[in-house]
Amino acid sequence: MTSNSENPLFQSPDGQSEAQRALAREAQLPLTGWQQEVSKGLEFGLEGAASIRDRSIPTFSRGELPHYAGINTFMKAPYLEDVRKVGEYDVAIVGVPHDSGTTYRPGTRFGPQGIRRISALYTPYNFELGIDLREQITLCDVGDIFTIPANNEKSFDQISKGVAHVFASGAFPILLGGDHSIGFPTVRGICRHLGDKKVGIIHFDRHVDTQETDLDERMHTCPWFHATNMANAPAKNLVQLGIGGWQVPRQGVKVCRERATNILTVTDITEMGLDAAADYALERAMDGTDCVWISFDIDCIDAGFVPGTGWPEPGGLLPREALGLLARIVRRAPICGMEIVEVSPPYDISDMTSLMATRVICDAMANLVLSGQLPRKGKPSYIHAEANMNVDMPWE
Repeated sequence: MTSNSENPLFQSPDGQSEAQRALAREAQLPLTGWQQEVSKGLEFGLEGAASIRDRSIPTFSRGELPHYAGINTFMKAPYLEDVRKVGEYDVAIVGVPHDSGTTYRPGTRFGPQGIRRISALYTPYNFELGIDLREQITLCDVGDIFTIPANNEKSFDQISKGVAHVFASGAFPILLGGDHSIGFPTVRGICRHLGDKKVGIIHFDRHVDTQETDLDERMHTCPWFHATNMANAPAKNLVQLGIGGWQVPRQGVKVCRERATNILTVTDITEMGLDAAADYALERAMDGTDCVWISFDIDCIDAGFVPGTGWPEPGGLLPREALGLLARIVRRAPICGMEIVEVSPPYDISDMTSLMATRVICDAMANLVLSGQLPRKGKPSYIHAEANMNVDMPWE
């Protein structure tokens, strides 16, 4: 048997292992952000008691430490109460506590809370990638959009307005869902500030979510039917990864066939490999478009790893497959924002599902830094200042 050290597939061009490269990269990262956080903590939280030998510890918890304390924003990012200032940050976390589009197990309205709570477990530094988000980007949490219980359409209007505001500011929007019905109003919010530009959608899921209605309403099985009605989001640029199993309604499959969307099953992805799957997704999502929206349904991952979701389906992607595919896509596409949906804490076990959602978000941000997309040096050219409130249109 050939050992890893003898196998050229495991060798990097410089002959170093991933761990060796990571050790070297850490030495190059600054500590400015951490030092500023410590100074601010001592100023606002008072110096620690005389018996505390580590004089960087304040009396009142401020900042990252200790991980079990503090107010739950995402990764303890600053809470931005005045959303008019969101454009001053590279990335804005937006909660969307909406589950009125759920057709079976409710609870995703608590997704933003669950994700924020367990995100306190994380540090902003990733060993393998050599990224320290605290040092390399500015991140804020603007809190939650005010959704209206039991009224999808009013909630959709609120979501579209909130997303449009963040997107137009130049901050990179990351949405914490919420059920997947929010996929339509989030894309609608993006499209309002695209002018004549177009967005491709890369959709990680076990379900196609392309029905026109479900239970006589636009539910979480319906976002991509309505999103691809918009001229700014053509159906030919919708790529759906991980689809399969026993929960894919035939009505939605018919729409996919009629609109010629692009689908890869889990078997497709594992047999062709992550590199080829990423090539497939990028080629189709970026064909004639100016940017790409990532919609990541947590149930694309095998249900054994993410029990806290509304429609768990065994046989999904393994976590490292999903994260690897996401990384390959984010590094090569002009990503305009992303959402993570269908985290339902009432059904979760040991915060496993919320933790996976946190990992998806952090990996995405890190790969945006590695690809040079963050921090932003200015507003991307595809963002138009003037809003078009009439982007909805019937399918042709």
